[in-house]
Amino acid sequence: MATTKKIPYRQCTGCGEMKDKRKMIRVLKTGEGEILIDATGKKNGRGAYICPSTECFSRAVKNKGLERSLKVAIPKEVYEQLEKEMEAIG
Repeated sequence: MATTKKIPYRQCTGCGEMKDKRKMIRVLKTGEGEILIDATGKKNGRGAYICPSTECFSRAVKNKGLERSLKVAIPKEVYEQLEKEMEAIG
């Protein structure tokens, strides 16, 4: 009898929907306070997940979902850098 593998779900900080963690983009706050995109999903730090769509990203910026999840104020330059990186990924 085969066991089914559990699929990890995470909540998007933009739309608030629960989705498969591997289909989402992880935004990470490192121990030094640096904000970056974690492509592997395995780096150490506090992570927040977001759907790979510009609509969800703009919602997360507007409602400060990333700031709440990462528990830090995020400067405008970091948002611009994240937007460029997301466009390259998506």
